[in-house]
Amino acid sequence: MEDMYGEGDGELSNQEKAAILFIALGPEYSAKLFQHMDDDEIERITLEIANHKQVSAEQKAAVISEFYQMAMARDYISTGGLEYAQNVLEKALGADKAMDIINRLTTSLQVRPFDFLRKTDPSQLLNFIQNEHPQTIALIMAYLDPDQAATVLGALAPEAQADVARRIAVMDRTSPDIIREVERVLERKLSALVTQDFTTAGGVKAIVEVLNRVDRTTEKSIIETLEVDNPELAEEIKRLMFVFEDIVQLDDRSLQMVLREVDQKDLSLALKATPAEVSEKVYKNMSKRAADMLREEIEFMGPVKIRDVEEAQQKIVNVIRALEDKGEIVVARGKGDEMIV
Repeated sequence: MEDMYGEGDGELSNQEKAAILFIALGPEYSAKLFQHMDDDEIERITLEIANHKQVSAEQKAAVISEFYQMAMARDYISTGGLEYAQNVLEKALGADKAMDIINRLTTSLQVRPFDFLRKTDPSQLLNFIQNEHPQTIALIMAYLDPDQAATVLGALAPEAQADVARRIAVMDRTSPDIIREVERVLERKLSALVTQDFTTAGGVKAIVEVLNRVDRTTEKSIIETLEVDNPELAEEIKRLMFVFEDIVQLDDRSLQMVLREVDQKDLSLALKATPAEVSEKVYKNMSKRAADMLREEIEFMGPVKIRDVEEAQQKIVNVIRALEDKGEIVVARGKGDEMIV
């Protein structure tokens, strides 16, 4: 039987299909697509286009049809998730074709577990999972957006907050079998579409992202509990809670208070390797004479060890956190978080 790309042509490679699509779209639209590609991709596609002197109408139609189906499938996934996309595609194209498209897209899009939960309102999500085992809650939160996870964490019972935070922080790699079992409870049929590879979630950085978005009271409660239960973990979390570059988020008054407390040598070292916006924020909150002296000291400092720079930056971060704990400065924490000191 004649295949979809024309008799005798056989199955085309993805690169050949891309070339045919560019030819079918014409130079104006192809040029717009090239703007979103790197040089190697442009070179490969251009060479493929040059090798296709003649493209049949059947080939053009087949490639455009496949491109349209893939684009629509992506839209279905973003709108309603994998299960919704599969149902729509099965009705339109049949089960086999739908599964083929879904499998190809889930590989390229790297669809993460619990995708359907990330589209759920945090308050509804809380009602949905708050009675689950703390390890289950931690697994789910590790895959949520940090803002969602922060809302859920802040609404959990106080005795559960530190337990869940600890479980997220020490989480590393989770077996797909466990993920599938949890997903079977949360949404029927979704597990069949999850990639079989081990997935990485959680870890100290994950809980730091969450804690940076919860209110200060919740954060302190969790940290204080962890300081008793697991002091090493608590210290690691505190080190990552606020990095040196975050000083751009401080208001001018707070930064001026910080600068009065830090050693000049630490400050010059800290600014030796930092983005321009950070150094400019610092200079802006110093007198012109002090700023000029600091610039000159950095300029004539010469090569320094990265380790020394990081140590100096951490000293300044420690000053910031100490002033925050005393209530003397305010550090912005996530979206919409306002604190009165």
